[in-house]
Amino acid sequence: MSGLFGIVSKQACITDLFYGTDYHSHLGTKRAGMSTVDNGYFHRNIHNIQNSYFRTKFTGDLAEMTGDMGIGVISDTDAQPIVVNSHLGRFAIVTVSKINNIDELAQQCLDRGQQFTELSMGTTNPTELIALLITQGKDFVDGIQHVYRQVKGSCTMLILTADGIIAARDWLGRTPIVVGQRGEDYALASESHSYINLDFTTCRFIGPGEIVKVDHNGIHQLLAPNKKMQICSFLWIYYSYPCVEHEGINTEEVRYQLGYNMGRQDDVNADYVSAIPDSGIGMALGYAAGKGIPYKRGVLKYTPTWARSFMPVNQEARNLVAKMKLIPSRKMLEGKEVVFCDDSIVRGTQLRDNVKMLYDCGVKRVHVRISCPPLVHGCNFLNFSASKTDLELITRRCIQELEGGTIRNLEAYRDHTTPQYAAMVEKIRIATGVDTLKFNTLDTLCEAIGLPKEQVCTHCFDGSSYTA
Repeated sequence: MSGLFGIVSKQACITDLFYGTDYHSHLGTKRAGMSTVDNGYFHRNIHNIQNSYFRTKFTGDLAEMTGDMGIGVISDTDAQPIVVNSHLGRFAIVTVSKINNIDELAQQCLDRGQQFTELSMGTTNPTELIALLITQGKDFVDGIQHVYRQVKGSCTMLILTADGIIAARDWLGRTPIVVGQRGEDYALASESHSYINLDFTTCRFIGPGEIVKVDHNGIHQLLAPNKKMQICSFLWIYYSYPCVEHEGINTEEVRYQLGYNMGRQDDVNADYVSAIPDSGIGMALGYAAGKGIPYKRGVLKYTPTWARSFMPVNQEARNLVAKMKLIPSRKMLEGKEVVFCDDSIVRGTQLRDNVKMLYDCGVKRVHVRISCPPLVHGCNFLNFSASKTDLELITRRCIQELEGGTIRNLEAYRDHTTPQYAAMVEKIRIATGVDTLKFNTLDTLCEAIGLPKEQVCTHCFDGSSYTA
């Protein structure tokens, strides 16, 4: 997905920038970068983090990065920040984006005589493309609105200028920006937990499509927020660190409520509930309270020697890493019926492998409970499942088999009250080898989040979304 962090301070900012950016490491796996500005001079450093922690790559760069304002990024896509010199002046930019029409927009820039200086893996660097689109405007606000009009997908950004940081949230707010304050200092972040230990307190959630400038004199609104919002529901389900708040709604509380609601309604008999860590923990705690059974750690996650950002280049290696991180507690599992809570099922391969591990340890029965509805559609707006075709989703493969080799009747499979939905879930259950399988409904998800359905992006579950 990627995560952003910015700082405007009365003193040298690099320590705050370093730690604030590092706190977004769970959101990206490929590149990381930071930029500061000091008397109009821009410092920038970018490193590959595919096989190492963020902090190990940047400690040697800190002394040279002077200034009292800066931006940083943990990127799941491209090399960032980009530093640009244009008629708008010099600026650095970081983005969280998914640009579905990137080739078309790149060609438009080339046709205008603009040039690309950085490529990523032989393709257009999305952040550089956004920078070029911005420079087509008469000022930053006009340029950012041009991005909003042109990009099919989503784009949230921080722009570091010589006198402040401009923050622009995606037009429909699919990815967030939150502002923290510490006296006269300000932090801007994708996730609010990133500045808590730096003694900042949340003072503002940037609205969808809103543009603000933060400088040493405070926060200045440059463009009012859009009236529509489609914030990604997976922020609460999976992406976000548990203590993070989006739109004032705590992530752990949502996960707890999803488990609690399911536990109250579930008629399965089990000895205890466990989590598939880490994102299943909040749900499992809620399920235990709702169901009235103990929460125990039947499976634990081992991470001391596995960098969270470690991302092998092929799927077979990724599956092995996922397996190596999870360690079963054999004595806790032998002869027990256990409910296991997890955030989602994508391909189904990891769940199938985990279930085999559990049975090898002597578990009696495995009951899997998923905090969200089945994933029926790939994501068009974030990089969640971006590398997957729809047929890589286990739901699509099951639907194809049930429909005799074609994909049709998707509406029926998205409705939890239909026989088609029940048949799909049963087929997923068989494919993953679990004894029972249940998903939360879309209504339960929206109720737990606490926002109206029309303000939450649920495209991956029901195919619905605003496009403008």
